[in-house]
Amino acid sequence: MNNEVSATPPLTPRARRDRSRSRAWFLQVHYRWEAEGGDLSLDQALNETLNQRLVAPRRIPFVENLVDRFSDHHQQVDSALEEAMDNWRLTRLSLMDRGILRLGATELLYSDDVPGKVAIQESVRLAERYGGQESPRFVNGVLDAVYRARQAE
Repeated sequence: MNNEVSATPPLTPRARRDRSRSRAWFLQVHYRWEAEGGDLSLDQALNETLNQRLVAPRRIPFVENLVDRFSDHHQQVDSALEEAMDNWRLTRLSLMDRGILRLGATELLYSDDVPGKVAIQESVRLAERYGGQESPRFVNGVLDAVYRARQAE
């Protein structure tokens, strides 16, 4: 089992804060992408967001990284989430909950520099801030199932 010991030094408080805020920017990009109904690519949604909003330059690389990882692995992320949800489908979820789950699963599955428990906790915080009343508990449960499935592999 992976003990999640990182070879990289711990992040500074500012870097942790920047990553947290970058995740919220990812959600805005995802929201724009989904709201356009397939008329925009994720890269186009990212570019429009960056052109229309004031994103701190030091946060842009992490946002771009998240968008690229999700774009490269969209189908695998959605499959992992579908497997982890009992009696639910991604299409039945609110756009915001779907984006939060996709973000968390992308980090769990494709971000070796982010410990799994951090990815889950950050997603739960976003659900508390942007989701519905039941969103934090739902997000925690689904992402924990994705995490456990990954650990079992």
